[in-house]
Amino acid sequence: MSNKPIVTRFAPSPTGFMHIGGVRTALFAWLWARKNKGTFILRIEDTDKEREVAGSIEHIQKSLSWLGIDWDYGPDKPGSFGSCIQSQRLDTYREYAHKLIEKGLAYPDPYTQEEIDAFRKQAEAEKRPFLYRDHRPKEVAEAGYKATWDGIKPLRLKVPEIKRCKWHDIVRGDLEAGEEALDDFILIKADGYPTYNFAHIIDDLNMGVTHILRGDEFISSTPRFLSLYEALGITPPQFATLPPILRDDRTKKLGKRDGAKDILEYRAEGFLPDAMVNFLALIGWNPGGTEEIMDGRELMAQFSLEKIQKSGGAFNEEKLLWMNKNYLAKLSDGEFLKLAQDFLPKNLTDKNAGNENKIVKLLPLIREKIQVFSEIPELFAPAGELSFINALPAYEKKSLIWKKEKDAANVAVHINSVIKTLETMGDTDGAFSAEKIKAAIWPYAESITADAGGRGSVLWPMRYALSGKEKSPDPFIMASVLGKDETLRRLRQAV
Repeated sequence: MSNKPIVTRFAPSPTGFMHIGGVRTALFAWLWARKNKGTFILRIEDTDKEREVAGSIEHIQKSLSWLGIDWDYGPDKPGSFGSCIQSQRLDTYREYAHKLIEKGLAYPDPYTQEEIDAFRKQAEAEKRPFLYRDHRPKEVAEAGYKATWDGIKPLRLKVPEIKRCKWHDIVRGDLEAGEEALDDFILIKADGYPTYNFAHIIDDLNMGVTHILRGDEFISSTPRFLSLYEALGITPPQFATLPPILRDDRTKKLGKRDGAKDILEYRAEGFLPDAMVNFLALIGWNPGGTEEIMDGRELMAQFSLEKIQKSGGAFNEEKLLWMNKNYLAKLSDGEFLKLAQDFLPKNLTDKNAGNENKIVKLLPLIREKIQVFSEIPELFAPAGELSFINALPAYEKKSLIWKKEKDAANVAVHINSVIKTLETMGDTDGAFSAEKIKAAIWPYAESITADAGGRGSVLWPMRYALSGKEKSPDPFIMASVLGKDETLRRLRQAV
């Protein structure tokens, strides 16, 4: 590896939401720069003004910031090379365009769109690829030609040499393409804006980019890029082509129709950024070993371009949920509660209603049940396991009877015994805790013999009376959350 400081970049177009594939490209480029104590640049490629979506630049920055991906230079941090927004670098592109003109390697496009379409139709009729270089004006083909460009007509590159192209990719190895991949492509459009093919090469040169991490859709364009590097007399950066992110069945690339979402939708659903970074890092990159839960420092320490896989990796949302649950488990109660606030029922987050202790008591139950914060509302919905906290349940008498109970008349006897025990307890949080409630009731439940239904004859009707559901949390926790008065009220109703 060269001793030259590592410089990577992420260069999205501000044309809409941040796709998972783009975010992973940014993550890999960032990891490589940070691992090598190098520089990471966020560059905005906004030269296609027709497709630009208002607010996209801010959206890109917000998306990366949520994931902890910071940049040394970006839209908000220009460098010694100038702005990181391409539309603010037009003078630079014109400067290099004139250098190519001076070399006789660029010329204004003399044809109308109708004429170009006619050339293309003729090539199709003759069953051959359409190549613009086959239609260079006569004077352009002559040696020593230098164009006169008015800055209005599109400017094209004159491919310096028609030859087979060969290059090395860190991930894909040695690649090559035939002469048919080279053509005289447009450098600067009629509207004065450069094309991607031109602008990104000039920017990478000026910004000192050493490694370009990109999607596999750019492989077919690499011969054109190489012809421009040659025309400018510069050494290309190193290329690392990332494998595609596939949908879960691995039959095609993940797209909007397959459920691909804006990265900030995952934030809105309550995924943790550390979990998302961990998950994305392992799509198409394998550090070796069996460990899958790795924080940012571990990822950075292990990351290498050589371990990026050639084949595509699947986006498995079940795995993402599993990983997110692992990261939720690492949160302290305070951190968990702070992040869960926006998903809890409003009546439980009202501090004036005295619900703070209820929420704290519910935390273990919520943690146990969810994989992502957006699942919390379902727990408190009418059919949810934690709906007992919001309303007195309605239920049928027969459901109060434990399946192993031999005599239904005993149900009221058992519940009345629980009531009498709880009536003797204090009503403060400390006195009416789940642990103390269990300690008070358990001996009686244990005294019921197996022939008489066992302890379930006591605990089942207690659980069902408090929740109104066959599937519900521990009855002692429910009683503690509800408080002494509400617990006794529900048990008396059950009797």
